[in-house]
Amino acid sequence: MIPKKILRRPQPPELAGWGQNLPPILRRLYAARGVESDEQLQYTLSCLASPMQLRGIDRAVELLTDAVVRKQRVMVLGDFDADGATSTAVAMLGLSMLGVSDLDFRVPSRFSDGYGLTPGIIHRLQEEGDVPDLLITVDNGISAVEGVRAAQALGIRVVITDHHLAGEVLPEADAIVNPNQPGCPFLSKNAAGVGVMFYVLTALRKHLRDQHLLPGPQPNLGTLLDLVALGTVADVVPLDHNNRIFVEQGIRRIRKGEARPGILALLEVAGRDYAEISATDLGFVVGPRLNAAGRLDDMSIGIACLLADSRDEALRLARDLDNFNRERRSIEKDMKAQAQDLLASMSLDIEGLPWGLALFDQDWHQGVIGILAARVREQTHRPTIAFAPDDDGEHLKGSARSIPGLHIRDALAVVDARHPGLIKKYGGHAMAAGMTIARGDLDVFSNAFDQAVRDTLKAEDLEAAIVTDGPLAPAELNLDTAYLLKRAGPWGQHFPEPVFDGEFRVVSQRIVGENHLKLVLQPVEGGGIIDGIAFNTGPEVPDFTRSGARVVYKPDANTFRGRTNLQLLVDYLEPLG
Repeated sequence: MIPKKILRRPQPPELAGWGQNLPPILRRLYAARGVESDEQLQYTLSCLASPMQLRGIDRAVELLTDAVVRKQRVMVLGDFDADGATSTAVAMLGLSMLGVSDLDFRVPSRFSDGYGLTPGIIHRLQEEGDVPDLLITVDNGISAVEGVRAAQALGIRVVITDHHLAGEVLPEADAIVNPNQPGCPFLSKNAAGVGVMFYVLTALRKHLRDQHLLPGPQPNLGTLLDLVALGTVADVVPLDHNNRIFVEQGIRRIRKGEARPGILALLEVAGRDYAEISATDLGFVVGPRLNAAGRLDDMSIGIACLLADSRDEALRLARDLDNFNRERRSIEKDMKAQAQDLLASMSLDIEGLPWGLALFDQDWHQGVIGILAARVREQTHRPTIAFAPDDDGEHLKGSARSIPGLHIRDALAVVDARHPGLIKKYGGHAMAAGMTIARGDLDVFSNAFDQAVRDTLKAEDLEAAIVTDGPLAPAELNLDTAYLLKRAGPWGQHFPEPVFDGEFRVVSQRIVGENHLKLVLQPVEGGGIIDGIAFNTGPEVPDFTRSGARVVYKPDANTFRGRTNLQLLVDYLEPLG
């Protein structure tokens, strides 16, 4: 069944003097997303914020320059998600371009190492005789107080590049570059880890050029922007103006076929034409396949795919990642069914559920609990944490996903302050976080988390609502509009892809595949026949041919057997009347 939702159409914004050359529909959509000037729609690299605004970047550049000049051994420490993988690839490729000759990377195991720079990783490097002169973290490190201390005890200098929120105590690294560290004036606080690393490289290139230390002609760091775009979209950071520049520039490279062989291979195994991709494809097609390696096995496979120089090697690795993703989806399907049973046992209806959900099953997989939390959050519209057993048998690892109005990391900070020692460690963003608790503390934590959520949200915040851009006139329901909207992005987090709603007569409907609802629609106010598809509705849906339907949709150009027609991608529908 399709859960009942509330439709909301925000008040149309006031349109000032900008955007006079835009089609009216785009002007309206951009204004609704906070655009207030033509400059905010300029996506040239010259519009990027200056890297020199980043606190700590001067010191990071000094240390990296020293590594180039003295031919020191440099190690990149990544993370096991798509942002971490692309950050690692950008660091490896960029530092190599800029003259770092002795370069390697490590990625922690989600299962045996945990997140980020830990003392255990440093001790293993020591045991293996692989201690670098300089260690640079990407997409992690801002909370690695003990890990940095362990590294420096061995004489390793540490440069942290990260974007996660800082805790009360910062690690005593040799340099920290993070727009979210205290005192950093950088305006784009929404940069992903891969964007921060790219900025470090641009600052390093400028310094090496000014000091006449480049190993050859000035390298084109723009060749890395496809990776920056992928990591930015896959990490679901808000697409402010700065991030939209990164994503748009990266997508342009991909559409020209100038991307890394690994990205092109991941698109190929997914059946996507690189010339026609959008930011949505990076987030829902490439990102999950890359993430699957870190969730189920070793993200080094994903990084190797991104670093592959040949199409054949990239395709071989991309097929491995595609297989991991299929396995991940199968595991997720089983876990979601278990979560549904668990929710059913807690309450007969949505109103009886806790405001903050903390769910656990002994058989859940550590690598998939983040996706599971997101799925349950979507269904219940409640902040959700899914827990799985840690490898030591004594702790639980949790992955949290939030809803608008609740900063999930701040909620965990409240729990931590009220119950010192209850959470062993935690970190994250406004909408996603991770944590570790003792197995025996689950009930105490569940109650404390629920109370923290209740103290922050109001009852109306728990109402599942879909915000739409209003209706499209029948004359606008055509392929031209679909193409216009696709090219008008990049769309993403906090700059959402346009979604419309309207009333339709349902000419016919049928289930295709296992769970998809195929529709033939006609606008109630008149117009032609239009195809529609609603994915993953399940087999039990109302007979909309009797009542008609209020439909929330995105216009899409669908090509089948060589013909391209307008198709509505249906996000939600409910009977009229």
